[in-house]
Amino acid sequence: MLPAIVIEKLPRLVRAIRLLPTHADAEEAIGLADELASITAMVAEKFTNDRTAEGIQRALLLTVGGMSLGLEQLVGNGGEEESDIAALDILVADGAEYVFQAGFRMIRELSALPEDSLVGEYDNDPVYASRRLKELFVDICTADPGETWTGYDRYLGQVRQREGVQAIVQAARWLRKHHYEGPIADPDLNAEGVIALAVIFAVEGGTVVARAGQKDFERFVKSVRKNDPDYETGWAAFLEKIPAPHRAVIAERVASYRDHCTVLQSIRTKAPMTQLIAELENYAGSELDTEYP
Repeated sequence: MLPAIVIEKLPRLVRAIRLLPTHADAEEAIGLADELASITAMVAEKFTNDRTAEGIQRALLLTVGGMSLGLEQLVGNGGEEESDIAALDILVADGAEYVFQAGFRMIRELSALPEDSLVGEYDNDPVYASRRLKELFVDICTADPGETWTGYDRYLGQVRQREGVQAIVQAARWLRKHHYEGPIADPDLNAEGVIALAVIFAVEGGTVVARAGQKDFERFVKSVRKNDPDYETGWAAFLEKIPAPHRAVIAERVASYRDHCTVLQSIRTKAPMTQLIAELENYAGSELDTEYP
């Protein structure tokens, strides 16, 4: 078996700087060097211990990554050589600070997206948000000038993942707002749990149920066992109420639960209520109140 071919892909900033001798004059090169030094000093002050050599070195790695992230976004698609030339053109024409701000803005916008579907009060805490931003910046933008850097690919992967989570959270918030007993105001949100409850209860007739207690669930079970509703009819009525921006997320859960929801399967058996409640807790989590009022 032949060994795998490893293709070196240095940070975009490094590749652009290598073109300075042939694509820029001495004045432009000196100006760019001064700007990069100033940005590195700023990064050292804000993100590392700038009183040590190690802090300056870390700041250099972060500057290379932050600048490269911005350049990747600004140059867009194209051949590697053409993109490197375009990156240098942007650095010379618009300035290094413009590029760094573009990269940092990408990290800031990414950090504002939810990382998972469990949302709490702390997510809006400024101190926590600042720490989260710094950790994300360090994770994605640490780039050794002499080694392959995959920060931009990891950034794109995180954007896709977090946008998916955001869609789930937004769908759950819509369900809470349209809960049949009135809007639910609670800073803590288990988005997957809200959607699970809504999809399960919808089989009874399409009513939007975003939170339930044990007593509500017991009534639901008795009703389903007595009336034997058509699940598909209930889901169709439920999905008709969901606005287009959230329908795909919820329709996906309906499709998943159609054949694989143990709660809905067990209701039509003689499974005891204690078993059904335990199974529902696996889906709804904290959104199910198992204490009687």
